[in-house]
Amino acid sequence: MNSPALGLLLDVDGPIASPVTRTIAIDSIARDLVALANAGNPVIFNTGRSDAFIRDVVLDVMVTAGLKPGTPVHAICEKGATWFSITDGVAGKTQVDPELQVPADLGAFVHDLVDDRFGDTMFWDDTKLTMISVEQRVEVPSATYHAAQAEFNEIVANRMREQGLDGRLRLDPSIISTDVEDARVGKDMGARRAIELLQASGVPRVWRTAGDSRSDYAMADWLHEAGYDVEHLDVRPADGVPETPYAVRMHDSLIHDEAAAVFLTEWRGEFTSPR
Repeated sequence: MNSPALGLLLDVDGPIASPVTRTIAIDSIARDLVALANAGNPVIFNTGRSDAFIRDVVLDVMVTAGLKPGTPVHAICEKGATWFSITDGVAGKTQVDPELQVPADLGAFVHDLVDDRFGDTMFWDDTKLTMISVEQRVEVPSATYHAAQAEFNEIVANRMREQGLDGRLRLDPSIISTDVEDARVGKDMGARRAIELLQASGVPRVWRTAGDSRSDYAMADWLHEAGYDVEHLDVRPADGVPETPYAVRMHDSLIHDEAAAVFLTEWRGEFTSPR
């Protein structure tokens, strides 16, 4: 079995979808992803987003951009707790790890909290299958949201402590959302699931990972420790760039999807040209 030339393991919010519009706002991103996948390079989304978001926001755009049947595209969602594969251009059944589900009573508490006190700045993501996610309303300025988010996070963290859940669960805020999740999930779990999904079709030795936060480095860490050749793209280095045993790239002046678009075009030229 010949291994693919390259594997892509990509966070979605930031590198692929704009954190402002929550869509794939740059046309070249979908075109380059499709060209890489159509050339046989696995494209795997490793995200905290739900399977529904990936199907509706990401895959529909890729199919429109010319994704061919049989291309190696997979989605690992909710930071490793759910996953599915694309078969002949159609998203397959979502797999769910039931051991990683957040207790329903905590979910009910957070849902009521959003409705009663924070609904003007954030909304409950009802597409999640294992975690609690509350997200910034698109029309709300970031500064307004972040002030409300700090108060919201404190209330939820206190509730978790009261219920004795703060050891089992983790509260994980980002620039546009707050997740409450099982402490075992993360981008490293997503990387492990990615390799498992590719065992039958061939696992690349060379990988490019991309993310917009410190937590996204965990996928590159896992791949490096497993013996793969990995290079990480940080599209929001202001979050902090750690010391790593592998190469880290970033754009001199662009961030988020604008930065990722530049590197995706570079990777397309490098890994889809005849060898």
